[in-house]
Amino acid sequence: MPKDPIPSVSKTLADFVESSSWADVEAQSHEARRSILNFFATALGSARDPVVMAAMRTLSPFSGAATSTVIGHSRPMDALCASFLNAISANLLDFDDTHPETIIHPAAPVAAPVLALAEMHKFSGREVLTAFILGVDVECRIGNSVSPRHYARGWHITSTCGIFGAAAACAKLLGLPAEGIANAIGLAASQSAGNVENLPSAAKNVSVGNAARNGLFAALLAQQGYEAAPRAIEGPLGWARTMGDEPDLARLLDGLGNTWEIAKNTYKPYPAGIVFHSVIDACLLLRERIGRRVDQIESVTVQGSALLLARGDRPVNNERDARVSIHHCVACGLLLGAAGVVEFAHGTVVRPDIAQLRQKVRAELDDAIPDGAARVTLRLSSGEVLTEAIVSPRGSPPAPLDDRDLETKLREGVRTGQSDWDPDRVIDAVWRLDAADDVGNLLQSLRPQSASRQTISN
Repeated sequence: MPKDPIPSVSKTLADFVESSSWADVEAQSHEARRSILNFFATALGSARDPVVMAAMRTLSPFSGAATSTVIGHSRPMDALCASFLNAISANLLDFDDTHPETIIHPAAPVAAPVLALAEMHKFSGREVLTAFILGVDVECRIGNSVSPRHYARGWHITSTCGIFGAAAACAKLLGLPAEGIANAIGLAASQSAGNVENLPSAAKNVSVGNAARNGLFAALLAQQGYEAAPRAIEGPLGWARTMGDEPDLARLLDGLGNTWEIAKNTYKPYPAGIVFHSVIDACLLLRERIGRRVDQIESVTVQGSALLLARGDRPVNNERDARVSIHHCVACGLLLGAAGVVEFAHGTVVRPDIAQLRQKVRAELDDAIPDGAARVTLRLSSGEVLTEAIVSPRGSPPAPLDDRDLETKLREGVRTGQSDWDPDRVIDAVWRLDAADDVGNLLQSLRPQSASRQTISN
């Protein structure tokens, strides 16, 4: 049978991943460490959350050799379980990094298995960073090729595309040849899942955890000689067409190896859906303008795009709803003057004054307002009307968080997540990751020495 003259997507990406070295990605190293620092910040912030603890109790009887760190805990687990747990904890609070073009949260599905595998096999920091940068590039490029239709159809793109980044990154770490990397990517296509309907529930985090764990699993299968269809992504009955439309191969492949998706990454100042950040910023400005007259607020109108209303014009029944609620974001900004982890926690969500202010908020569609922007208008009992409009919220590419902001976020994550990890040791470890000879030793040094006594019964 004659060979197909047009390389498949899997083969093209695999050739790129296999041939890329530290020298090719070193310029992206600082942004990669920023992303990994943010990954630790968000994972530490929810390491003791009941959802994470329930997952630990579920997986514990099935865990194999305890080789890999579970962030925020002392007890290690096997690499597959640690990948799952660290990915769900990093994604749980809607506080992780965001690739604006696709709304993928790149780090959770890729950093979790890369670090777990590195600890198992004692890879160096440069090997880890190289694999991580390449994995982020693969997941976001595949996401670019199907955006925005894929997400609009209800596929949770962090989960569905994150698995490709995890598979490619882990295959790179394992030193697989291009054929093996291509098979890992194809095997990932058979395990890609996650839907938007589940976003207000912990089921969303299951699919993110599966993206991390199953991406590693795909690479391990490929290492053992498992094969996949060459066109598992773009074939007539492949991943892209079964989960959306024909992929835009130009958006997937243009600039491959010359432009890097990690360079586009952004970091959240608020643990809420990224489309709500302009709403929060506008309300914080309005709070400054009205001073102590919060009790005079008669009504609040939030205007934005169809995406903002589709994601956030919802009743609030719990803290998960709150993190994707226009109404709760308004209440945080106007009444509390803050929008951190505490402001989206159960105790705040059920406060009578917060609930009362949420009832005064109305969302309106304005097609002239771009996605990610918002206009908020207050009407006071005096008849005064005040408006603030935000196009580029804090944390967006025009207004990025700096390194110190990310360090502060990590320290706050340790505090609110009630972890006994030392935040300064984590910060130092991440910033010097490129100099580490053995990432396993580095990660183990972060675990408190009371490891042997920790249980997962709480």
